[in-house]
Amino acid sequence: MDLLTALRTHRLVAIVRGTDPDAAHRAVMALMEEGVALVEISLSGAGALDVIARTRAALGHAAPLGAGTVLTADDARAAQAAGADFAVTPALGEGVTTARELGMPVLAGVMTPTDIVTARRMGAEALKLFPAEQAGGPGYLRALRGPFPALPFVPVGGVDAPAARAYLAAGATAVGVGSPLLGDAADGGSLDALRVRARAYLEAVRDFGQGQEDR
Repeated sequence: MDLLTALRTHRLVAIVRGTDPDAAHRAVMALMEEGVALVEISLSGAGALDVIARTRAALGHAAPLGAGTVLTADDARAAQAAGADFAVTPALGEGVTTARELGMPVLAGVMTPTDIVTARRMGAEALKLFPAEQAGGPGYLRALRGPFPALPFVPVGGVDAPAARAYLAAGATAVGVGSPLLGDAADGGSLDALRVRARAYLEAVRDFGQGQEDR
């Protein structure tokens, strides 16, 4: 898949991590039904590989599907075997290198300028700025875009709907959102509430959609 084009088109990555595999699968499907096109299923969630496999079977191969918290070479191999199209990592390591060897695009976790340079050398297509809120929020992203004006950043961590707009206005290519969007839906909570939150996030990123250059 073309991860960078997908990020620029959709601007939102939903991060699903749950304690109930059945609920996590239902949450993924509800998100996609609402129009959230990019979903990452974290390997740190219960039964995550099964959730990826079930979701892939339900969706076919038309919709992109990511595996998150890819830390090791085995994680990358297992994620691809389960049906993931792209890998997301919290840091730089063999999860990145093995995913790239397997031909999977990678959204690689970075924090510092040194991380950013290293991630690009490792072949990462996009850069997951994590944890973005603790790093300094949109102001930190603006500072990074001084020396790295053309690189695709995806802030993750504490991104509510207003923050999503602020990050995109500051030049983010997309935002990644976990608990502020999912709530307890992947643990068996309300899917109706999840759908409401999904619509709010989609409204928040709408002005930064397909065809608009990163700022």
